[in-house]
Amino acid sequence: MVWKPFRFVAGDLVEVLSKEEILSTLDQHGCVEGMPFMPEMLQFCGKQFRVRAVAHKTCDTVHRTGSRRLRSTVHLADLRCDGSAHGGCQAECSLFWKHVWLKRVSGTLGDGERVKPKSYFSACTEPQLYTNSRLSDGSNGGESRYACQATRLYKATEPLSLWNPRQYLLDVTSGNRSYRRVLRVAFLGALRWLVPRVPFAYRFFKLFTDYMHERLLGRKAPSLCGKINRGEPTPTGRLDLKSGEYVRIRSQEEIEQTLDRNGKNRGLGFDSEEMAPYCGQLARVRSRVTKIIDETTGIMREMKQPCIVLEGVMCSGDYASHKLLCPRAIHAYWREIWLDRITNVNSERQRNPEIAVEQNR
Repeated sequence: MVWKPFRFVAGDLVEVLSKEEILSTLDQHGCVEGMPFMPEMLQFCGKQFRVRAVAHKTCDTVHRTGSRRLRSTVHLADLRCDGSAHGGCQAECSLFWKHVWLKRVSGTLGDGERVKPKSYFSACTEPQLYTNSRLSDGSNGGESRYACQATRLYKATEPLSLWNPRQYLLDVTSGNRSYRRVLRVAFLGALRWLVPRVPFAYRFFKLFTDYMHERLLGRKAPSLCGKINRGEPTPTGRLDLKSGEYVRIRSQEEIEQTLDRNGKNRGLGFDSEEMAPYCGQLARVRSRVTKIIDETTGIMREMKQPCIVLEGVMCSGDYASHKLLCPRAIHAYWREIWLDRITNVNSERQRNPEIAVEQNR
């Protein structure tokens, strides 16, 4: 497996090429190396952004196979899909940008450089981008199906073993993570992976893993214990939260009282590895999510109960062993029963000065 040096690293200032230039790089399916350029990305053409992270790897949210490897791809600033060409999907996924769609800003190191695009017999057109984004419109009685970067991500990537050490070196050299964070995450991830695989010394490794988490992170190793028995309905709550309001995320113990033995509330799972670290913190409501595209089928799903997305509260890739240090930054979905509305943020901050207030990232 050949790993080429990065053309862009985190923090670089780049400019998105013009619409005409980008269209000339696409094949008849509107893709580069299997990665589609979506209509929602057209609004950013000709504008400048910072590289948030190098997407040399990502997580497989379609087939759940773990980490996947990408080539020549980055995430820019906090650019996310607004779903305008995909039925109003509210998932707000991080956009993937291929190198051929970008150039360095004049005046920076290597300014004006760009990757020479492949030559195709005919360039993709803007109307084709919109056509490619919708597989069926449901006119024949079926459900509307869409295609986007998330639904096609598996085919645009390659397998990546959790034990491939080169990916962790690239996490550092790309500027995505500090070497201290990479070492800490990889070490703790290896311990969590090892615990259930050593039954003869389970108790020892469990205690050692909890101790190292407390020592390095100040919290216990991620774990979850839903309290509601199978077959019993999970409780629901409604706060009618609006964007801009502040909430306190309830403690993990309180949230566990609302979960079944599978760690779900009304079908929505609580990810102890990525969501539990935010418990007890204050956060601002970003949006209410009522419909998202099922990444496996491409079908738009209407939620029976809305989910809440909080500013800056997203998957960090620090805990889930199957996607360590993934830079995708997927939003976490919260039930309103897991949150408490905060009417006076300043008094709450004075009363609990150790609680961080999440800001825009």
